[in-house]
Amino acid sequence: MPLTILDIKNAKPKEKAYKLADERGLYLLVSPNGSKLWKMKYRFAGIEKKLSFGSFSEVTLAAARDLRDDARKHLANKIDPGVLKNSIKRSTKLAAENSFEAIAREWHAKFTPKWTAGHAERILIRLEQDVFPWIGKRPILEVTAPEILSALRRVENRGAIETAHRISQICGQVFRYAIVTGRAERNPAADLRGALAPVKQKHHASITDPIEIGRLLRAISDYRGSFVTKCALQLAPLFFVRPGELRHAEWVEFDIEKAEWRIPAEKMKMRAQHIVPLCSQAINILQELQAYTSSGKYLFPSTRSSQRPMSENTVLGALRRLGYTTTKMTGHGFRSMASTLLNEKGWNRDAIERQLAHAERNNIRAAYNYAEYLPDRRNMMQWWADYLDKLRAGAEIISLTKSA
Repeated sequence: MPLTILDIKNAKPKEKAYKLADERGLYLLVSPNGSKLWKMKYRFAGIEKKLSFGSFSEVTLAAARDLRDDARKHLANKIDPGVLKNSIKRSTKLAAENSFEAIAREWHAKFTPKWTAGHAERILIRLEQDVFPWIGKRPILEVTAPEILSALRRVENRGAIETAHRISQICGQVFRYAIVTGRAERNPAADLRGALAPVKQKHHASITDPIEIGRLLRAISDYRGSFVTKCALQLAPLFFVRPGELRHAEWVEFDIEKAEWRIPAEKMKMRAQHIVPLCSQAINILQELQAYTSSGKYLFPSTRSSQRPMSENTVLGALRRLGYTTTKMTGHGFRSMASTLLNEKGWNRDAIERQLAHAERNNIRAAYNYAEYLPDRRNMMQWWADYLDKLRAGAEIISLTKSA
């Protein structure tokens, strides 16, 4: 007699497991712990075997019978359904191990030690939020360019064009890693060239007119806020490093006797050590600042904790209090200021680029030499500081008045 739903529900556990037979090899195994598992008994090549279909709580009677019928069809075609099931299970496990997400996480873990903590965190967040939900579970061999583009379109549609391009680059790196480790054959992300909206170039607000620079420097000299913040404002135009490099400056990186600030490679955008020659004006400011913050790690510590650097908004906020909005001047703008005027004054362009720590644009020069043009850069940095002193004193205004 075939089983009924009522038979199954009324089956109570006993001291020993027992079977409730259905038809054509299908039966329900009732265990002492109360579990009810679907099983099928069959013979293949003269050997009696068993096949499991899951528990009654998850697989209905009708579904169990369908699974039994499928197994019997395989038997009719000389295929062992148990071997086939294990083969599918192994393939599924292998596909999961070779999924885009699994390989991306492996790639991320491998390269994290070479990145800054912030950079590694941003990459993982972008993958988890914008990629894994859409293609993460897909075997990396099967991921196509349209699938990647579909995920990137979601980022693009929320207005994050630059982020979409960065995620595309990240996907490309994951695919290249999969290729060299033998788990992918090509990089479909490379097919997306031109598919995303172009990134609009960001221009950091900056002041490059000598008269306006003089006014800005006088405003900084009259700053009435925190002394530490004032020092950061005064050193920003003398160093013209990136804002993040300035606020993360540590006392251990400075050698006042050699008049050098050596920024470690891991702090630099281009991952190469960078030397900032110290002009005499900068040394004077640093010596004053030492009395305030040299007992700690950072030149410009946070007001909340000496173990953390000042906020990225501190310099911007100080500039706003001086009357300079982000559309007029930013912390990054000191770099544009120096670049523009140093080039106008005829300084060696390569020396300027080195001091700005820009990427090497000439592919013929293979290695980035952080000390290249250092003598020229020392002279240039002192000249630049002296020139800024003249602007602060109004020298450019005087000369313009005389020529008129």
